Amino acid sequence: MSGVLGRVLVVDDNRVIRQLIRVNLELEGFEVVTAADGAECLEVVHRVRPDVITLDMVMPRLDGLRTAARLREDPRTSHLPVAMVSGCGQAGVSGVDAFLAKPFEPEELVRVVRELLRRETPAPPGKQTCR
Repeated sequence: MSGVLGRVLVVDDNRVIRQLIRVNLELEGFEVVTAADGAECLEVVHRVRPDVITLDMVMPRLDGLRTAARLREDPRTSHLPVAMVSGCGQAGVSGVDAFLAKPFEPEELVRVVRELLRRETPAPPGKQTCR
């Protein structure tokens, strides 16, 4: 992964938003993998091994809040930084490390992802971190 700043798993049910986030992050040197909803996120997260996850709040099958809660419950993913990206507002959002309101400026998205990458080095698989 030389030259890549980190791997980001982008989870949003809107294909256009997923592509917008992907392009902006890839232009800044990130590797990006996408998922269409929370259920798909939970299916691929262990294979993809992202450094950061961005989650939409309102999605079919499994919404962002429940997805974040399941990520936090799993010792293999509890250490992963999660940013909620939503047009719903921040009220009632918990279990995530950052919140970004839609519509967002691409520079703000990149800043939030970079900040989450710097916040802490992920724990190795099998090691649970306290939060």
